[in-house]
Amino acid sequence: MKSGTIITIVVVALLALVGFMGCNGYNGLVQQDEVVKKAWNNVQAEYQNRADLVPNLVNTVKGAANFEQETLTKVIEARSRATAIQLNADQLTPENLAKFQQAQTELSGALSRLLVTIERYPDLKAVQGFQDLQRQLEGIENNIKNSRKTFNEAVNGYNVKVRSFPMNLLAGMFGFAAKEGFQAEPGSDKAPEVKF
Repeated sequence: MKSGTIITIVVVALLALVGFMGCNGYNGLVQQDEVVKKAWNNVQAEYQNRADLVPNLVNTVKGAANFEQETLTKVIEARSRATAIQLNADQLTPENLAKFQQAQTELSGALSRLLVTIERYPDLKAVQGFQDLQRQLEGIENNIKNSRKTFNEAVNGYNVKVRSFPMNLLAGMFGFAAKEGFQAEPGSDKAPEVKF
């Protein structure tokens, strides 16, 4: 064989190898991106489950005599703000995620205040329908926590792949960028003060 033929075969083989690795890397990025999107959709589904439960909870509580209307109004308004923010996985910028998280935090706070207020109504706490709704809400809150954790794990796996060499070169060429995950609420690193 001539040396020119050998060089051509080696170059073609190297190009084929690089092309195969590039395709494999690109497909891996797409797969990780889809895992993040699926995890985000699961987070949104859990938040939607909570938002869907709020009207039933509010209607059950409305039946209690002299229940604080202002508390119910704040829950309804917080639910409205929380459901107004709809993001898909491609819109997960730090700013958008912060807005989403703020609205969900407001709803969580309003629901917490509602449940604290209910402590003053022993008749309402004894209603089976209310107890069922409260258990459902607790279950949904746990599901939200788990979905957020799964989402953050998916984002972490994706970000490691996007930022690792040489995949970062391929990711940059095809527009794959690092994504933002959920962050702890400001001040959550400090232990709450408990007074008796």
